[in-house]
Amino acid sequence: MRQPTFFDREKTDGAAAERLVLYAFGEFQSRGLVLAERELPLDRLRGALRRAADSFGVEELGDEQAVAAMSALGAQVRRVPSFFAKHPYRVTVPAALAGRARDFYRRQKAAEDQAEKA
Repeated sequence: MRQPTFFDREKTDGAAAERLVLYAFGEFQSRGLVLAERELPLDRLRGALRRAADSFGVEELGDEQAVAAMSALGAQVRRVPSFFAKHPYRVTVPAALAGRARDFYRRQKAAEDQAEKA
């Protein structure tokens, strides 16, 4: 029987992937970057996705998983030819989704702060 190690990460399913993307979008905005109604290459969002995965303690989403979760949440995702970028997608997030992500991120951070104080 294989024993899990410190470096093993949990896999993410569809609902967890959507929460991860919401957190990443909120974290991206918390750094003072504009997300709403702006077309961004997926490359620009990879750092936020990585930090979100680290925060939740799960495996980082692959391109296809991240794009599927973003689309399910309501973001506009379009594929570009692979010679444009390593991660060949462009993402446009509606203002309503950006606001929802900001609120989700704030609630998560408040909950983490409460857990640290306890």
